[in-house]
Amino acid sequence: MSGSAPTLLDYGVATRSLTQSIESGDLHTVQENAEGVLIGVADGLGHGAEAAVAARAAIAELEARPRESVTRLIEQCHQALKRTRGAVLLLASLDAREKAMTWISVGNVEGLILRADRTSGRERDYVLTQGGIIGHRLPAPHPTTVPLDVGDLLVFATDGIRGGFAEGLRRDRTPQAIADDLLARYGKTSDDALVLVARWNGLAGAAP
Repeated sequence: MSGSAPTLLDYGVATRSLTQSIESGDLHTVQENAEGVLIGVADGLGHGAEAAVAARAAIAELEARPRESVTRLIEQCHQALKRTRGAVLLLASLDAREKAMTWISVGNVEGLILRADRTSGRERDYVLTQGGIIGHRLPAPHPTTVPLDVGDLLVFATDGIRGGFAEGLRRDRTPQAIADDLLARYGKTSDDALVLVARWNGLAGAAP
């Protein structure tokens, strides 16, 4: 998350487990290197211990090879989750040199970019969501690539967050404050929930 050392992005995560005594089935990873960042949000089917097992398996695959393409990572996660109940997954690979992000969502994990430059006529972009379940039914992956500008705000949410959360969002707050507010206002009480908010700094925020 945000720290004293300059980073390519600042981010915050808010999460809640339906069953407080059991690990949430909604998990995330953020892996940064000198040239980019991999963000993954995994939602194990259902909730409870078995959902957490599936989500952990997906996150472990992502953290083992964060520089792979998102297409390859989706395929590797699919293989790793075949003995679990499965998961839905959003992956985003942010490239500081190319000033672009390649992302894909298999299943109902929502992702959007709120643009820092609102005068361009392109205020927001949404991830293209493909049907399927990682570990059981994988469609042919079709990632898309979109430009990234300094100050762009990324929001990724599992289906434990109700739709419409982008309306009235306070962009001037820190990513953690935004994530906490979205969970409090839009989090469902019937499912695990996770929302990740990140502000892109690009190379302007990276250590020299």
